[in-house]
Amino acid sequence: MSRAPGLDLLRAIAIAWVMYSHAQLFDLASETDFVANNGWMGVDLFFALSGFLIGGQLFSAYAKANEGQAHGPWVFYARRLLRTLPAYLVVVGFYFFLPGWSERTHIQPLWQFLTFTENLLFDPSHAKAFSHVWSLCVEEQFYLVAPLIVWLAMLRPRLWKAVALCAGIVLLGVAMRWSIWESVLAPLQAAHKPTGGAWIASIYYPTWNRLDGLVFGMAFAAIRAFKPLWWGRLMARANLLTAAGLGGMALSLWLFVDQRAELPSVIGYPVLSLSSALLVAAGSTRRALIGRWAIPGVGLLAAMAYSLYLSHKAAYHLTGLWFGKALEGHDALSVATYVAVIMAFGGALYLGVERPFLKLRDRWLQRPAPAMSAAPLGEAKAAA
Repeated sequence: MSRAPGLDLLRAIAIAWVMYSHAQLFDLASETDFVANNGWMGVDLFFALSGFLIGGQLFSAYAKANEGQAHGPWVFYARRLLRTLPAYLVVVGFYFFLPGWSERTHIQPLWQFLTFTENLLFDPSHAKAFSHVWSLCVEEQFYLVAPLIVWLAMLRPRLWKAVALCAGIVLLGVAMRWSIWESVLAPLQAAHKPTGGAWIASIYYPTWNRLDGLVFGMAFAAIRAFKPLWWGRLMARANLLTAAGLGGMALSLWLFVDQRAELPSVIGYPVLSLSSALLVAAGSTRRALIGRWAIPGVGLLAAMAYSLYLSHKAAYHLTGLWFGKALEGHDALSVATYVAVIMAFGGALYLGVERPFLKLRDRWLQRPAPAMSAAPLGEAKAAA
């Protein structure tokens, strides 16, 4: 899938929003800052982007099957691992073996980072270093099983099966969050005990509660792959999709005024995720205003988003250690310095690790691969 200015814009907004929200952890943004307080929503925008793009890779394999040049699921796993593992393992190594790197004293065990389970069995008793990697764990766990689910669905593809699967996952998430709230958080609230740590560990981090964005993103990718007429009609109304997505984001901001309350915890994530997916779908075409023009610098920020995501908390921490005293009372210089260090860290990780492995991946995976057993794309379209 070629780069789309609209998707680059959304990715750049998502990473900038997330990084700005984390500035609060280092006393660099006010606790009452509306934008920073809602920066966690950038993660759900990332989920929708990832579901759309990675779903597109999965579904394109079946298009290639129809052309006699399909790849087995091993290609998907290889692409995913070469995309995420190298830079991730470098940063994990820094956290565990480089003194002074970590922004917090406590951190989850190394084995959880190596198995992408940091978001599970999470101990909320202390603030944790590198805790934001929970969202990467959600994605890696989801994409471990996604090829199998898609393969099974494509054996006898039917539209009603796809709709039932997506709706089932979303509704199961709603039911799970409601059950957890009532059984875990409501008793704590009734006893006037803090609920923050329990909410993070039981509602916010677990994979089974955070699949909405990935599912909605993949749903739009499936429409694009298997229902081109439907997709064409959607893209003809791309600005309407944009407006609907923005309206949904506004509704989400209202729902999540108290992020940890029961109502947003139970039903807020599907609303936010569908809104994010609508923006992603619109951003994939130049017919939408958000996708019409390439804004200078946005493409670079989008390309570096993963490296920035991995390294920005350490960059905040080390900038404070190195320059904190000298920057006191110099707001403009402070902002410039923090931004420069964050970009330097992200740029070094991107240019030194992430990008070389992406080039290696593209060269290596150009080799012929065995065909995937599946219903041809034409049959899938007809069945759907």
